[in-house]
Amino acid sequence: MTATSTFTGDHATLTEGCGLLDRSQRGKLALSGAGAKEFLQGQVTNDVNALTPGHGLYAAFLTQKGKMQGDLRVLDSGDELLLDTERVALQALFNMIRNFSLGHDVQLHKRTLECALLSLIGPRSDALLTGFGALPGASEHEHVAVTIAGAEVRAIRTDLGIDLLLDSERLADVRGALLEAGAPEVGEQAAECLRIEHGRPRYGVDLDDSVIPQEAGLNARAVSFTKGCYVGQETVARLFYKGKPNRELRGLRSDTQLAPGTTLRYAEREVGTVTSSSVCPRLGPIALALVRREAPVGSLVAAGDAQATVVELPLR
Repeated sequence: MTATSTFTGDHATLTEGCGLLDRSQRGKLALSGAGAKEFLQGQVTNDVNALTPGHGLYAAFLTQKGKMQGDLRVLDSGDELLLDTERVALQALFNMIRNFSLGHDVQLHKRTLECALLSLIGPRSDALLTGFGALPGASEHEHVAVTIAGAEVRAIRTDLGIDLLLDSERLADVRGALLEAGAPEVGEQAAECLRIEHGRPRYGVDLDDSVIPQEAGLNARAVSFTKGCYVGQETVARLFYKGKPNRELRGLRSDTQLAPGTTLRYAEREVGTVTSSSVCPRLGPIALALVRREAPVGSLVAAGDAQATVVELPLR
């Protein structure tokens, strides 16, 4: 079987069935203590104080000037706040907590190596997990405890399926049970293609410390405009209420695959850079880029020796 046929098969599994992907490399921390919520409320963009056990949220943590240092998922387990982030942002998240939690009743726990993370991706994720116990609620980031292969696992609702957080020592047992239940392992390449199709930017790939959340279309998912103050709030609020971002996350459609790092030009001006790219079995060559507003949706832009059309997200 060729790499192309494997990719195509994996993509079909993720869009029609349920595939299994190991994402244990993500950075993982936990916060405990009576002051954990109050502390994190003042550091991230979303409303941590509103969380109740079994619920979670997506948020960003910013510089004083409103630029992203990283993004994270926050889950309220009842006893702790469980945090996971892209590995590239883990050190910045750890440093932020360590440096600014002084004076708060907060204990920081490292969990990156201690905990594994598996993703069930695809429309049949619920059907597969039903055999192991309760399902998480319908809203993204809701979570519930289940038992798989005798291991206690936290099942977390995602936009494309269900994530499973568990003790690293039980990873082989849980993976084996899921494979036996009918969830074949898939490659990262196919999962990345699906992410691009859905227009979900990834920190360290599409986002970095030059990006304000609104530029990446993250306000609806990651930012509360009714909570109290947090680091970087002034810039985020000012842009939302009084301004307009100079660039926005867009999709690109083209006839040939665009390499990440390719400069985009429109009317002889540089208007962006390709960040993520794939060749979708359904849509053909697709990509993501932060594109300046001078090149609106529908524009034909030069991408190296190729051309691409700027389109809305998600890609259809």
